[in-house]
Amino acid sequence: MRYVWAVLIGVTVWAIGSTAQAEPSLREAAFAGPMKHVSEIVFAARRFAGDGHWYANFAYYASEDQPKAYAQGGQLCKLDVATGQVKVLLDAPEGSVRDPVVHYDGKTILFAYRKPGTEHFHLYTIQSDGSGLTQLTDGDYDDLEPCWLPDGDIVFVSSRCKRWVNCWLTQVAVMYRCKPDGTGIHQLSANIEHDNTPWVLPDGRIIYQRWEYIDRSQVHYHHLWTVNPDGTGQMTYFGNLHGGTLMIDAKPIPNTEQVVAIFSPGHGRREHAGAVTIVNPADGPDARSFARELNPDKEYRDPYAFSADCILVARGPEMQLMNGAGKTEVLYRLPEEMVKAGYQMNEPRPIVSRQRERIIAPRIDPSKQTGKLILANVYEGRAMADVKPGEIKKLLVVESLPKPINYTGGMDPLSYGGTFTLERIIGTVPVEPDGSAYMQLPAMRSLFFVALDENDLSVKRMHSFVSVMPGEVTSCVGCHEQRTQTTLPTHNLMAMAKSPAVPEPIADVPDVFDYPRDIQPILDALCVSCHGYDKTEKGGPFAGRLILTGDHGPMFSHSYYMMTIAQLFSDGRNRAQSNYAPRVIGSSASQILKMLDGSHYGVKATPHQYKMLRLWIETAAAYPGTYAALGTGMIGGYYSNHPTNVDWEWPTTKAGAAVIDRKCQGCHNDKPKLLPRALSDERGVSFWQPNLNDARLAMSRHIVFNLTRPDKSLMLLAPLAQSVGGYGICKTADGKPADVFTSVEDADYQTLLKMIDAGRANLADIKRFDMPGFRPRGAYIRELKRYGVLPPTFGDNDPIDPYATDRAYWESLWYQPRAD
Repeated sequence: MRYVWAVLIGVTVWAIGSTAQAEPSLREAAFAGPMKHVSEIVFAARRFAGDGHWYANFAYYASEDQPKAYAQGGQLCKLDVATGQVKVLLDAPEGSVRDPVVHYDGKTILFAYRKPGTEHFHLYTIQSDGSGLTQLTDGDYDDLEPCWLPDGDIVFVSSRCKRWVNCWLTQVAVMYRCKPDGTGIHQLSANIEHDNTPWVLPDGRIIYQRWEYIDRSQVHYHHLWTVNPDGTGQMTYFGNLHGGTLMIDAKPIPNTEQVVAIFSPGHGRREHAGAVTIVNPADGPDARSFARELNPDKEYRDPYAFSADCILVARGPEMQLMNGAGKTEVLYRLPEEMVKAGYQMNEPRPIVSRQRERIIAPRIDPSKQTGKLILANVYEGRAMADVKPGEIKKLLVVESLPKPINYTGGMDPLSYGGTFTLERIIGTVPVEPDGSAYMQLPAMRSLFFVALDENDLSVKRMHSFVSVMPGEVTSCVGCHEQRTQTTLPTHNLMAMAKSPAVPEPIADVPDVFDYPRDIQPILDALCVSCHGYDKTEKGGPFAGRLILTGDHGPMFSHSYYMMTIAQLFSDGRNRAQSNYAPRVIGSSASQILKMLDGSHYGVKATPHQYKMLRLWIETAAAYPGTYAALGTGMIGGYYSNHPTNVDWEWPTTKAGAAVIDRKCQGCHNDKPKLLPRALSDERGVSFWQPNLNDARLAMSRHIVFNLTRPDKSLMLLAPLAQSVGGYGICKTADGKPADVFTSVEDADYQTLLKMIDAGRANLADIKRFDMPGFRPRGAYIRELKRYGVLPPTFGDNDPIDPYATDRAYWESLWYQPRAD
């Protein structure tokens, strides 16, 4: 249906809900000034879907039974600002339209279009009179948020990167580039999370939103970055040190060095809604006071600046003008029948010719597999004052690995309140005595560095990633360098007197660690004799209230859970924090390494055991070493609709819960109930400082239920009298043994044992990644078939090695040199 639309003008407001003011018309000032050359404005009207996340607006979710992330219904429209008439250039009631951008010629409109009856957005062009609709891209992926480049090419974001959001159920899109006819598509970004809204700055660089979280909070760091149009020279533009705001939809303000952007609160709102903000980069990327919010209303979208005092914006179903003081005037509102149908105003942009930006010459060599990085002085940077010259001997090069699928917003089962991502050891490169390093790195990979001392212990750690394009030569000043200072070397860099160092692989260790396979055998050899469930000649049981056995809990092994909550290793957690002081994170700060030097009851690790533990910690201390583990082998996950979030055999669970209420809640009535999945403290462990005497931890479902040896469950041993083989931990109000159970034949004891044994049977049926017969979920298989990693004929019962399959997936994403 093509609607007959009328324009609404002359209504001036300060913010939604305020009383109209008798102010001079912003429209009159705009069209007499910076918008005097504008006669038509293109925009997209479309319905929103998704789940409220700012990025969840294309493609499908991980589970096929979930609705699509997009909605049906969209139009590409043109407003005549003089007459108020609107022409529908493209109507897609069963499709969708988004992201129009006008060519420099002022005639050709580039946009993303999902044709009716199809699932994916692709790039199209159309003339401003509605003629010449032409499809540019196709395939089983989504292409969106395009922008013209001054040399005629197109930059856009696409899900061709074949990866999923690390903390949600939707697909990732990163920056790509293509020819004006849609050919020559190639990737510009190695990000494993979203890039968004690329736009060209006057100096030829691209400004865009980059979301990342290398061992830090997943919901805080999505800020403004710049990059050259060939993908080289990636650099933070504003905000990366200050979490808690999504900075997106940035565009230059003509005749200034400033940009206008949307600052969307917190983790961002649906379709990027937030406050219109002017950013002045003059004082560097960390100067919060140089970002000026124009209007307190956080529901604006898609700003386009004609000047610092004249900005075109969308809000709900309205197109508005906003001045530099934040005052607004409605320029156009969608008809009420469309508003009632859920349509919103999007991406209003003028149909005018404009001058091309500066063209930056390419700095890549597509025939190369690597790029080069020069580090001038590792000791130059923030929070480096306590690091002595010569203290850093090498850099550990680590790769952050993309996910082929994901099912939840939590990090489980990869970690307990820590990493969302597996990390791979690339190798080490030397740091010269003057602090310089010169290295040759694999192109198009998400890499970060850990600075190591003479004992290979961590001194400083990156919480962002760097990547090099093929053939690129780039450089940085130092470790967490000051962005507002230029450091001039006083001598020729020692590293530059040599050929670039290729990262040296580390012998005798896996490049991707798997805790049950690689770490648990070390604990079995060194720790379990005391920190196990049974008394041995060396000690135990349950020494120091610490269990380090590999027995399965509902989600993790008991040792992995206890290592985490006892803070025996130091990782980034899921905290909104970065740029730590030296030696407060990683191997240098990890208690487990200090305890295995012989000082803890004479226990001393071999050099190889020590190296294994150290490098496991430096690579985020994950539990599984495969993404095939996602969404499997867990009893009581985050979300009630999780396929493995099922109660164990209901009759036994109900009976066991009744015993817990009767026997335990009298003392623990101010604590979370002790049901099999009642204590979801995954979030808490990211933020509060735990200790082993905290009742919340002692009672956690992750440790009180033993699904390998049910009779060794703390749920049974803690209240069981010592005289009959229990621990007798439960106490009365005056501190005496409570002896809740005095016999293993006690009916209530047996009821609890049956409940836990039902959990063991359930886990044996659904299987965890370290159990014989394990198979990944169907969505993992589906995506790897779509990516071409598994053959199209791969069947439900065909044998699969998850570790080898993951590796084949990662390697399929590695950059392949090309002749063009």
